Amino acid sequence: MAVIAVWQCDRDGSMFEDKKLAEEHDKYLELAANITSLIESEIPGISDQHSEAIGLLLAQRREQLAKACKGKPEELLEPFQADPQPKGMINPGAKASEKEAEEKDSNVTPLAANQ
Repeated sequence: MAVIAVWQCDRDGSMFEDKKLAEEHDKYLELAANITSLIESEIPGISDQHSEAIGLLLAQRREQLAKACKGKPEELLEPFQADPQPKGMINPGAKASEKEAEEKDSNVTPLAANQ
């Protein structure tokens, strides 16, 4: 049996095959959360759903936004296709329930040193 190392993002439970990709995804989610907080603090009455959608949009387009702020505003008008699933993500957005976690644990053979 092969052993596969995976990294889980604690913000949304996404699993990645690569630590660097997991950290990149975590930074993206942190940026989106901070943008969302900024919007909610500056725009009274905005719904949580709308502020979160705006935060995710700006975080996804952070590179185009940075270029626009540096004197190339036309960058924001360029078509943008967000990846539906980040590279290296395993089972996107899936969080294991307690029952699933218990089932997985029951399928794990303990190492001799841990018995």
